[in-house]
Amino acid sequence: MPSGAGSTYSADVHIRPYTVEDWPRIWPIFREIVSAGDTYAYDPEWSSEQAQDVWVEAPPGTTVVACEGEEVLGTAKIGPNKAGPGSHVATAAFMVSSGARDRGLGRTLGEYALEWAREQGYAAMQFNSVVESNHAAVRLWKELGFEIVGTVPEAFEHPTLGRVGLHIMHLRL
Repeated sequence: MPSGAGSTYSADVHIRPYTVEDWPRIWPIFREIVSAGDTYAYDPEWSSEQAQDVWVEAPPGTTVVACEGEEVLGTAKIGPNKAGPGSHVATAAFMVSSGARDRGLGRTLGEYALEWAREQGYAAMQFNSVVESNHAAVRLWKELGFEIVGTVPEAFEHPTLGRVGLHIMHLRL
């Protein structure tokens, strides 16, 4: 586990590997975020099983949870962006419960993911689809050193803004 896990959020928050027993506590977070329709291009009609299949990363990747005591506040999945010749570039995705937002947990999970990817020997991390209107995420990833290397115009159907772009963001590790 990366050494800096949880350091910017709270001494009471720890990041640990996902276990199958965590899914019932992740599912409400996943459902809330996906149902809002403004950050992920996941189908809000997915069942819990379909969502779990997408969210839980198989080796060589990992899925983690950020917990305060037994409460799951957020989760991340980290692994290779592509197989084969693209497997030296990592990717990650993050979800934080609405009750735990604006307190630095997203940054803590992001820092954890970057450290994990470095420790695994990845050369870079790439996010394939950061919704351009998700200003908090775009700002955070830029603060952590990511650059927008391209934007796919009108690739995301936002529930209130209509079609907005999806940024591709990249950071050399």
